[in-house]
Amino acid sequence: MLGNDDWWRDAVVYQVYPRSFADADGDGTGDLKGVRARLDYLAELGVDAIWLSPFYTSPMADGGYDVADYRDVDPMFGTLADFDALVADAHGRGIRVIVDLVPNHSSDQHPWFRAGLRDRYVFRDEPNDWESIFGGPAWTQVEDGQWYLHLFAPEQPDLNWENPDVRAEFRDILRFWLDRGVDGFRIDVAHGMIKADGLPDAGQKDGPQAEMLGDEQVPYFDQDGVHDIYREWRPILDSYPGGRMAVAEAWVSSPERLARYVGPDELHQAFNFEFMMADFHAKSFRTVIEKSLREAELVGAPTTWVLSNHDKPRHVTRHGGLARARAATLLMLALPGSAYLYNGEELGLPEVLDLPDELRQDPAFLRRGESRDGCRVPIPWTSSDGLGWRDPWLPIPAEWAALSAEAQRDDPGSTLNLYRAALGIRKRHPALGGGTLTWLDSPKDVLAIERDPGLVVVLNTGEQPARLDLPGEVLIASGPLAADGAIPPDTTVWIQR
Repeated sequence: MLGNDDWWRDAVVYQVYPRSFADADGDGTGDLKGVRARLDYLAELGVDAIWLSPFYTSPMADGGYDVADYRDVDPMFGTLADFDALVADAHGRGIRVIVDLVPNHSSDQHPWFRAGLRDRYVFRDEPNDWESIFGGPAWTQVEDGQWYLHLFAPEQPDLNWENPDVRAEFRDILRFWLDRGVDGFRIDVAHGMIKADGLPDAGQKDGPQAEMLGDEQVPYFDQDGVHDIYREWRPILDSYPGGRMAVAEAWVSSPERLARYVGPDELHQAFNFEFMMADFHAKSFRTVIEKSLREAELVGAPTTWVLSNHDKPRHVTRHGGLARARAATLLMLALPGSAYLYNGEELGLPEVLDLPDELRQDPAFLRRGESRDGCRVPIPWTSSDGLGWRDPWLPIPAEWAALSAEAQRDDPGSTLNLYRAALGIRKRHPALGGGTLTWLDSPKDVLAIERDPGLVVVLNTGEQPARLDLPGEVLIASGPLAADGAIPPDTTVWIQR
């Protein structure tokens, strides 16, 4: 059922956060069997691929992004046999499988670190001024007085990519998962790995807290040498049949810097986080869309679009309500390129803002008071007690019963059915997926684009209904339209000319 080696160019990819997606064994933690049991749901939703956040052996100091064994499944998620069965069943439904790869750092429980193989990590006699993204210094001292680097939690020591053993290990890890049938990789902290020669100070002690995204070049991110790694990886991907791909999570200082990660000799895609960070306003969206499409032109590859993920507040809350979230989603799905969805956004889930502090597990919360746990609350499947979970690892709000997949399944106006309908149209309509767009004249609070052949997309971000002279058939709208055809505020509509 899987053809087309260029599938990734216009794919809709659904991010599964395994711990919070579906629990097959009733222990309160989602698992691979749970994902496998919900493949029909994902097929009915209409996605082309799933991206699995880390399921590897891990102490879970950072939700699995602290990997102790890159070639095995943590028992909380299942076994390698469960993974193989999931891939086979997904492929049988025409769904490809992308897995997370975490090359910047390992767990401090990785055999290399436990064995004291310091040449495979970044150790030095004196720390510099670098800070952890999660807060506090990026260095921890060991018993003999040396210090090791961790740009994230202390339990996540940075690997030394100047060591050829590290490079060889990850080439082998790529082959291990490609041999098991994975269709691609999402590269975590893809702008990391290489640090500036000599590890110079970054001037941070008196400056702002270190961030993943900034306007300035820093000595620990986006160094030119990182591209040598991807030029080693690309021939491996290309040596496997079926269009194997890789997408970068790269937070860099400019579109030109981001474009360097993508190309025929490096990675296939890079996440476009600027769209996720845009304000809900026509001008903000247009600025980001134009900039992103120009950036894509630089490398001859399609851009990616994303509104929510496991690291940022859900866009229902971030954009100020469900109506805006639905409108932003229809805009995103109409843009040229590929779209990435985050599990639960198709149910219209908001960010959970009132989790008790003692239940939060995000190391960023423990170190600097900022928590990503609110977007990682398990998603509701049923409307009955437990919402499809038994003692979930994070509590699910009781009011989510009305947002459950079961509650929305047969409601034609539900957010779930909006996603299903939009993805169905996207798959069938010749104007959607790849291609280009044309901007149409519109009021300042309204975006209007045309996708050839014959599809017009209008988003009204203003406070008043928008009346545009656009005759044609309404294919889908994110909310009810006025009787006179006007487009209400916070609404997107697709019109077939």
